[in-house]
Amino acid sequence: MTALWIAHVHVTNEEAYGKYAALATGAIADHGGVFLVRGGKYEQLEGNDRKRNVVARFPSLQAAHDCYNSPAYQEALSHARGASERDLVIVEEL
Repeated sequence: MTALWIAHVHVTNEEAYGKYAALATGAIADHGGVFLVRGGKYEQLEGNDRKRNVVARFPSLQAAHDCYNSPAYQEALSHARGASERDLVIVEEL
């Protein structure tokens, strides 16, 4: 069963977050992840407004989990920490 990685992000440091995004792209692809949403127009209907929304599909919940915990993604994430406020969830698709 495939899984979605859903992130809502408020970027506070564009330069550092750009480094994260560049490195994270490869780590996500290496685990079979493909982006369905990456920024773009949105309408906030409820909850906290975060201007950057990202959805990636992975082949499985385990692949999404493995990606997050991989050394390559953790290296990327080191650039996002302190450069953004993020919410991230992994959910299985139906």
